[in-house]
Amino acid sequence: MGEVIQAEEVRNNIEELARILRKAVFIHPTDTIYGIGGDATKHNIVARIREIKNRPIQAMSVIAPSKEWIYNNFEINEKAEEWLKKLPGPYTLILKVKKGKKPVASNVAPGLDSVGVRIPRHWISDLVRIMGRPIITTSTNIVGEEFMTSLDNLDPRIRNQVDYIIYEGEIKGRPSTIVHLEREEVLIKER
Repeated sequence: MGEVIQAEEVRNNIEELARILRKAVFIHPTDTIYGIGGDATKHNIVARIREIKNRPIQAMSVIAPSKEWIYNNFEINEKAEEWLKKLPGPYTLILKVKKGKKPVASNVAPGLDSVGVRIPRHWISDLVRIMGRPIITTSTNIVGEEFMTSLDNLDPRIRNQVDYIIYEGEIKGRPSTIVHLEREEVLIKER
């Protein structure tokens, strides 16, 4: 069962927690909703998250450790540049991976040459920056069911399979806006 860590405790020990979370699957707050996270460069961590969510193939998004990491790993045209200026914020930008780059494990977005990237306007972005690698960020729910807004409605099937729960109280947001920038025309999907 996931150990609950209060957000204030994380902010006071962010370096230590960053080290611990590199090997964990955890629930984390963002500027929108709670997400299930883990090191997006580790195939086994991503596979665990997929199993927990019962999400075998659908692409998952990541929180980027920095804008520099995004520029180094993804194709950025003028339209993407405009959206990158809006980060941090409640957006997931779907970007095409540069040829020859492997910024995340192959099972993050199976069969695709693009990845959804976020930088939330939230202290979780500081944690990811300190971790120095992208983390998965996908809603805290079993596919097709309601997502978590507080510990009171956290599905016990999820709670029993994660290592940690970083908790900062109830979050009444909605999932981030998805902005498709990997194709010719920009497509915006509100969720």
